[in-house]
Amino acid sequence: MRSIAEKLKEKNIRPSYQRMKIFEYLNNERNHPTADQIFRYLVKEMPTLSKATVYNTMDIFRKAGLVRVVNIEDNEVRYDSEVSAHGHFKCELCGKIYDFPIDTDTLSSNVLKDFKITEKDVYFRGICPECRNKNK
Repeated sequence: MRSIAEKLKEKNIRPSYQRMKIFEYLNNERNHPTADQIFRYLVKEMPTLSKATVYNTMDIFRKAGLVRVVNIEDNEVRYDSEVSAHGHFKCELCGKIYDFPIDTDTLSSNVLKDFKITEKDVYFRGICPECRNKNK
């Protein structure tokens, strides 16, 4: 927990026990969870945890650059603790989201040459190898 506390302090975030547990979950699970999934998992060991605390903490982490918001579906906000440039693939059958490396610096368009791009998101949807093998 000490290194987590140090990471939070580096971003000027007070390292409360709940924030450290949320950050630990995000770094250990790597499953692109929703705030509700984070809450359901952590409330078992922290019965006083509220959904509002999870949502507020995720907003603090996002603003500090500790997590990225992943919007693959319109009604679903997920969080990713891998903040370096990469793409996402969502399996249409099992719903799992996979990270994959991609050089976003090479993604460009002459149509956008006069625009200031602040974020690049690359999403693919399809069927993952595990689900493809199950359905053979």
